[in-house]
Amino acid sequence: MPTVRANAIDIGYDVHGAGPPAILLHGATSSGREDFAAQIPSFSKAFLVHVPDARGHATTRWDAADGFECAWLADDVIAFADALGLTTFHLVGFSMGAMTALQVAVRHPERLRTLAVIGITTQREPRASITRRLMDPERIDREDPRWAAELAARHDPVQGPGAWRRLLPAIAADVARQPLLTPRDLRRIALPAMVVCGDRDQFCPVDHAWGLQRQLPDARLLVVPDSRHEVMVHRPGLFNEAMAGFYRATETTARSRSARQPERRTSSARAPAPESDSGPTDLLRAPDPGADTKAETEVSQ
Repeated sequence: MPTVRANAIDIGYDVHGAGPPAILLHGATSSGREDFAAQIPSFSKAFLVHVPDARGHATTRWDAADGFECAWLADDVIAFADALGLTTFHLVGFSMGAMTALQVAVRHPERLRTLAVIGITTQREPRASITRRLMDPERIDREDPRWAAELAARHDPVQGPGAWRRLLPAIAADVARQPLLTPRDLRRIALPAMVVCGDRDQFCPVDHAWGLQRQLPDARLLVVPDSRHEVMVHRPGLFNEAMAGFYRATETTARSRSARQPERRTSSARAPAPESDSGPTDLLRAPDPGADTKAETEVSQ
C-alpha cells in the first residue's frame, strides 16, 4: 500500500482504475478498503479512485493521545489531494468521512466536482450519544470481543498494540464538541451533491438527511429501504446503481467545474495518472446479477 506525505503525516491509501479522480472517505474505526469494498470494483471502471485511511486508522499512523479533530481530517484531505496533484475531484464520504467531506466542501467548494455523503447529520444528536456508547473500549472488551479483535487486527500493525483504545474515545469526544455546520455554511456547497441514508440508520434519522438535502443548493436525497447505517455495505447493488445515475446526470456540470481550476504541481514522486476517456457513463452499464436493484428507493431532486 503506498503512502504520501501530506499535512505532516504519512497517509496510507489505495488507488484503483483510471479516469476523473475520486476520493472515498471511510467511517470512524474502519478503513477505506473495508467500507468501500463493494464500490471499488465498479467505481474504478469510471474513475481514478483514491481510498485513503484517516489519521489514526489502519495504515495512517497517528496517536490519538495527541488529539483528534474532524477539522484536521478535512485539512488532511486537501493536503492529500495537493500531494497527488489532484486539482479537482469527486468526493464521497461515509459517516465520519461524510462529516469530513462536508467540511472540505464548505471550506474548499472550488476543489470538488461532486459530493456524496452517506449516513451523516449536521445535528449533534443522536450522533453524539450513540458514538459515546458504542466507542467505549471497556464495553467493547466486555460485550463485543469479536469487534475488539477486528479493531486490533485492523489498527495494531501500524498504530501499535492497543492504539484503538485511545482512538475510539477521542473520536467520541470530537463528535461531542465539534462545531456544527450552519445553514449558511451548507449554502456555500453550490455543487452537485447526493445525500444518502438508510431508513433504519440510528446515527442519521431520515428527517435529518432530508433537512441536509434541503439546505444544499443542488442536492438529491436517496433513502435506502431496509438498511441501517452502512448503506453501501448492506445494499451495495442499489447504492452503486443510484450513484451511477447521479454521476451520469451531473457529468456535464462536473466537467465544467474541473475546467475552471488551474493545474497544480504534485509534491509526491507519483504524478496523477492522466484522465482517460472513461467517465460516469461507463459506471455500472449493467447491474450485477443478483444485485439488490429491485427494492424501491426515494430519490428527490
